[in-house]
Amino acid sequence: MRIGEAVRQRIEELCRQQDLTVNKLSNISGVTQSTVNNIVSGRNRSATISTIKKLCDGFGITIQEFFESELFSDLEQEVK
Repeated sequence: MRIGEAVRQRIEELCRQQDLTVNKLSNISGVTQSTVNNIVSGRNRSATISTIKKLCDGFGITIQEFFESELFSDLEQEVK
């Protein structure tokens, strides 16, 4: 799995766990709804750390907690 897909899946997982819609996540994190939509739909596969940090703030978790998911344990090599 590539990092963009892992980030997308992690955001979806956290939204389900916290019963949040993309719109609600956008409102509480300060990230525009279009940006969150683009990440979740896969149109944006390279979210910045700044954006991920804002989303983590919206989820009430740390960046470390975001990346502790098994989704990030076996990522593909990005540069070949």
